[in-house]
Amino acid sequence: MQITGRNQLKGKVVKVVHGVTSSEVQLEIAEGMIVTGLITKGSAESMNIQVGDELVAIIKATSVMFGKE
Repeated sequence: MQITGRNQLKGKVVKVVHGVTSSEVQLEIAEGMIVTGLITKGSAESMNIQVGDELVAIIKATSVMFGKE
């Protein structure tokens, strides 16, 4: 499979929360580093995403924001 997203983070699913129409997936990419993504519930169900699964978070953004205090 070829994809255009170049920012790919491999990790293990540590939490899945299903809502009415969307699902929140938390992926641990390194010890204590969690990436959280929101996908459609249908996608989460069709992929059968479960805690412990190995996934790749593919990130493609048109903008990046930074904050500093």
